Amino acid sequence: MIALFRSIRDYFSLVRFSHTVFAMPFAFIGFSLAVSKPEFELSIRLLILVILCMIFARNTAMGFNRLADKDFDALNPRTRKREIPSGRISTKNAAIFVIINAALFIVTTGFINRLTLFLSPVALLVIIGYSLTKRITSLCHFVLGLGLSLAPIGAYISVTGKFSILPVIYSFIVLSWVSGFDIIYALQDDEFDKSNRLYSLPSVSGRKKALAISILVHILTFILVLIAGLVGNSGLLFWSGTIIFTILLIYQHSIVRFDDLNKVTVAFGTTNGIASIIFAVFVILDLVIRYH
Repeated sequence: MIALFRSIRDYFSLVRFSHTVFAMPFAFIGFSLAVSKPEFELSIRLLILVILCMIFARNTAMGFNRLADKDFDALNPRTRKREIPSGRISTKNAAIFVIINAALFIVTTGFINRLTLFLSPVALLVIIGYSLTKRITSLCHFVLGLGLSLAPIGAYISVTGKFSILPVIYSFIVLSWVSGFDIIYALQDDEFDKSNRLYSLPSVSGRKKALAISILVHILTFILVLIAGLVGNSGLLFWSGTIIFTILLIYQHSIVRFDDLNKVTVAFGTTNGIASIIFAVFVILDLVIRYH
């Protein structure tokens, strides 16, 4: 029994399950945007399917990422204790885990609607492809952002079966927001990436320029949030959530400097996780109050 719990814990650690807080709240926003329309109703069954899709997709992406980077992780002092390099999870078992989750993702989309099933292979290619982009381009951060940005539009399509401008704007919010904080996260490995011919903005441009780019990208995030509020004719709760979200964006940049990376983990994980949850709660409550 103890061995089973350890194995489960290792797989949760492999996919960094706690980091689900980045995209999942925005999936709830996309879902809420859809069910707030008078022609659609809240379906618990559909909500559960959306949540399962998010879990299976993320497990696939993170599992594949760990497989693709296992040799680099073994060389990097910061990552050599991860599950695959340390031997806690074998390469074979990790590959099986990825295949099972990818299959479950596609099958689950088939229970939603035809459009989600049709788009599921495209989504998988995007989220898996990110793991290889660091070998060819320093724009890899934006590919990661693109992968997570599928959450709000995917959840919206799950309900409506069609695209719409507002959830697309939320997808662009996720794209820019995630890309910006992933640049901050990559500061930790700039020297390692450079010496191993891996591309990231910190390794290519230097820490100072990378941080400046991250700030600019998050300014774009702020602008997109304002646009979402205006397009959605949002109320007081939305704008209150926007203020808190913006403060947390500013905070993470205030605690990370190019010559002091001690608080990168706080900026990357804790701050953005809190920002995502709080913003989603305020946006969804605003929708509930205005449309019910």
